[in-house]
Amino acid sequence: MEFALREIGRTGIQVTPLAMGCWPIAGITSINVTEQDSLATLQAAADCGLNFFDTAYCYGYHGESESMIAKVLGPRRDQLVIATKGGIHYEGSVQAKDARPATLFRECDESLRRLQTDRIDLYYLHAPDPKTPLAESAGAFRKLLESGKIRSVGVSNFTRDQLVEFHAVCPISAYQPLYNMLQREIEASQLPWCVENGVSVIVYWPLMKGLLAGQLDRRFEFDPKDGRRKYPMFSGEEWEQNQDFIDRLRPIAVDCGKSVAQVVLNWTIQRPGITVALCGAKRTEQIRDNAGTLDWKLTTGQIDQINQAIVDRGPIVSRSAV
Repeated sequence: MEFALREIGRTGIQVTPLAMGCWPIAGITSINVTEQDSLATLQAAADCGLNFFDTAYCYGYHGESESMIAKVLGPRRDQLVIATKGGIHYEGSVQAKDARPATLFRECDESLRRLQTDRIDLYYLHAPDPKTPLAESAGAFRKLLESGKIRSVGVSNFTRDQLVEFHAVCPISAYQPLYNMLQREIEASQLPWCVENGVSVIVYWPLMKGLLAGQLDRRFEFDPKDGRRKYPMFSGEEWEQNQDFIDRLRPIAVDCGKSVAQVVLNWTIQRPGITVALCGAKRTEQIRDNAGTLDWKLTTGQIDQINQAIVDRGPIVSRSAV
C-alpha cells in the first residue's frame, strides 16, 4: 500500500490511516440500517485491510455497536486496534454527559464486556462534562491506564485549553475532532498543539456526513427520519455552495480514476498532522470504496487544485456531532 501504518501518539500501537467509524451501524440517526448489513460491513472493513475500528459506549441505546464488533471481529481481536469512548450515555432517547470517575470506571468495564475483550486499545473521553472538573475525569483515565484495562488515552471534542488541562493530569495519545475540507478550525489551535506534543489527530466527519462523498445530487430529498436534515450544510444556499464545491472535485476524481470520496479521504490523510480519518459506513460498498483510498496518492498538482477550490469555497461553521 502507498500509505504505511501510523503510530498512535508514542504508544507503539500501529493503525491504518483510515478507520471504520462505527456510529452509523448503531442505526440511531442513520436510516435503513439492518444488523445483517452492519455485520457484513464490519467484516468487509477487516477483509479490505483496515485494522482500526472506532466506537463508543453510546453508539446504540444499549451498546449495539460495541456488541456487533465483538460478534464479527472477535476471532481477529489480536490483529485489530479497537477504540471506544466513555462519558456519554442515553437517558431515554437523549444523550447525557457524565464524566465522573465512578461513571467512567463503570462504562469502561461495560464496554470491555460488550467488546468481549480484556483491554481497550484506545479509550477516549467522549466530550467534556461541564458538571465534572476535567482534572477529575483525567485522573480516572490515568487510573484506567495504570490498571491495564486500556492501553492508551484519547479525548474528543476538546478545545486547546482543555487539551492542556487534561494532558497535565493524564498523558493524551490521541485527539478526535471534527475536521474536513470545509471545516478546518483545528488547524489554528488544537492541531499545532497536538503536533508539538506528539498527540495523534484522528478526525471524524472527513466526508461531512456523506456530503463530500459526491453521491447526493442537488435534487436529493432527505427522508424525514434522516438525522442530516437538521444541519444547514444540507439545505438552502449552503447546500448549493457545497454542491458547487463538489463539482470542482469531480474532474480531479476522473483524472485519478477514483471516486470523489476517495479523493477527499486521500487529501485528508495527506494533511500535515492528521494521523487517521474515520469513515462511517453502514453497507459493504461504502467501506470498500473508502478502503480504496489507501493504495495511491494524489499528486502535488492535484492537491494544489483541491486547495484552491477550498479557498474559493471558504469555510463553513462547524457543528459538532455531539
